[in-house]
Amino acid sequence: MAFREINSKMIEATVAPGQRLFSQRGAMIAYRGEVSFTPSTTGGAGGIGSMIGRRVAGEATPLMSVEGSGTVMFGHGGHHIQVVELTGDTLYVEADRLLAFDGALEQGTMFLGSQGGVMGVVRGQVTGQGLFTTTLRGHGAVAVMAHGGVIELPVVPGRPVHVDPQAYVAHHGDIRNKLSTALGWRDMVGRGSGEAFQLELSGSGAVYVQASEEKL
Repeated sequence: MAFREINSKMIEATVAPGQRLFSQRGAMIAYRGEVSFTPSTTGGAGGIGSMIGRRVAGEATPLMSVEGSGTVMFGHGGHHIQVVELTGDTLYVEADRLLAFDGALEQGTMFLGSQGGVMGVVRGQVTGQGLFTTTLRGHGAVAVMAHGGVIELPVVPGRPVHVDPQAYVAHHGDIRNKLSTALGWRDMVGRGSGEAFQLELSGSGAVYVQASEEKL
C-alpha cells in the first residue's frame, strides 16, 4: 500500500479488501468508497505486546484501523507530511509523529537508552523528547508529521550527522545515536536546544529533520 502526496500537508491512500492501514485518530479528512474506521487495540502487526509496550512507554497515541475499499485522505493539524517507503528495514519515529502507516508493518517500541546509553535518557528528560521510540519494520509506507517541512539527511560510514534533538523526526538504517553536550552539567539545566545538545547519528542510513524545533 502506497501513499500519494496531494500537497505538503495532505496524502491519499488506497484501501483494498484484505488490507488495512493505521492512522492517528482525527487524521481522516475525507474518503470515497466503502471504508470503515475502528479504534485499534493492537496498533499494527506487533500485536498486543506492541500495544503494552507503547502504554508502558507513555506513547499510547490513539490509532484507528482503516479497512474496506476506497481512497482516504489524511492530514493533521496543518503539519507537513513526509512519506517514507520501507523495503525491509526499520524506521524509528516518535509515536506522536505518526500520521498513518501500512498495517503489514511490524510495530514495536525501543528504549532510547539502548542506543544512547545514559545520555539517551538525558535526551528524553531534558529536551522533552520521548524516552521511547516507536519502531516500524518490514515492507510498506509510513507517513510522518513535522513542523515547517522535512529534509532527509543521508548518514554514511565515517561521516556522522549532528542534529538538534528537538529537530529530530525519525531515522532508518544501521544507525547509532549518541547525545553530546557542549555545556557543563550546571549549564544544561533548563536548556534543550541545539546550543546545549547535539544528537550524533553515525553508521549507514538516513535521518529526517524538521525545520522548526516546535514539538507536536
